[in-house]
This record gives sequence, structure tokens and C-alpha cells, in this order.
Amino acid sequence: MSTEDFYENIKKSTKLNHFANLVTLAAIDGEIKPIEEKLLKRFSKKFDVSEENYEKILDNSASFPVFAINSKTQRLEYLFDLIRIIYVDSKMDEAEEFLIIKYAVGLGYSEDLARSIVNKSKKLFEGNFSFDFYKHFIESED
Repeated sequence: MSTEDFYENIKKSTKLNHFANLVTLAAIDGEIKPIEEKLLKRFSKKFDVSEENYEKILDNSASFPVFAINSKTQRLEYLFDLIRIIYVDSKMDEAEEFLIIKYAVGLGYSEDLARSIVNKSKKLFEGNFSFDFYKHFIESED
């Protein structure tokens, strides 16, 4: 296996795990609501999740490993990656915002802080930014 293939496999696995985490969060309140299911379908396309993997994840999202979020920086970096994926199409709609806030709360942010981070992120994600710039911006006062 070449180095390029190795990193491509990691990239695919990470996308699958991110998607599985979103499914877990969408179902955290008991069942996946229609608006969440619609968004998950869209995320499955953004994450290149096959129909077979989509069904596997819906049946048992907990069987996919969750990366430990041990530090504030790691948690923010994980959220940063997901927000970047949302902005692949240069926008965040209401349904995506709803789910990413829910996801941020699942990562350990309070709902108020999650909303603040998402609102700041919406202002930023019109171009490409380094994680260090993003972290500084999010942690700075309004």
C-alpha cells in the first residue's frame, strides 16, 4: 500500500466516523426526525458514504469508533473539520446549522457556546483559514 493510499484510507475512515457521529447525535433524543434524516442524506453525499454504509450506520452508528475529544483544542479542531465539510458548497443552511449546533453540544460545548462558535464560523467560512487563525478568532471576545 502506498503512502497516498494509506492517507486516502484514513481520510475515508475519518469521513465515515464523522458521519456516524452525526447520526448518533441526530438520534440522541430517541429518534431521527424527518428534518434530521433529510440533512443526514445530504451529509452522506458530502462524506461520500455509500448506501450500504449509510444503512449500516443508521442501524448501529455506535459500532463506528468515536475519536476521543480530550482537550479544548482537539474538540474545536474536530468541530472545525465538520464545519469545513459543511462549507464545501459555500453555505450553511438552517438544517445544517441545527445539526452542527446539536453536534457541538454533543462534543461538550454548552448550547450558548455552541451557537456562538457556529455564528462566528458562519462569518469566517467564506474562504480558507488555518486552524490557528480559526481557534484565535473563536476564542476571542465578540
